Amino acid sequence: MTETENPEAIRYTADVVATLGLFVLLIKRGWPPFEGAWALPGGHVDAGETSREAAARELLEETGVRVDPGDLRQIGVYDAPDRDPRGRYVSVAYAIEVPDDTIAQAGDDAADVRWWPLGDLPPLAFDHAEILHTLTNHHQ
Repeated sequence: MTETENPEAIRYTADVVATLGLFVLLIKRGWPPFEGAWALPGGHVDAGETSREAAARELLEETGVRVDPGDLRQIGVYDAPDRDPRGRYVSVAYAIEVPDDTIAQAGDDAADVRWWPLGDLPPLAFDHAEILHTLTNHHQ
């Protein structure tokens, strides 16, 4: 790299596809970008934690759903340069099937949470439709 090049700032995030049968848990975003849009629970990986630990923490903070990080199954890395309007974000996505008695409630930066039927999803923020498409194609 030359002295005139500006390295691109890359932010590291984790997303969670939490399913309960044929339903997926989505949050309504409480902040820009995509404020008011539905999205997978997720967020920044904090210093000193793995993306798997961050995924479990974000799921708990945003939905009240507690999972063991070791139970999360990695489904992919999403790094398209334009996937987030705030800049370059690289996200590791995880999946987990939660127990039938799981209760979710909005917390942290989630304005709302809802179990959506996988066959009838609203428009999703970021590239979250692609993440869900990847997961559902693996199960066919």
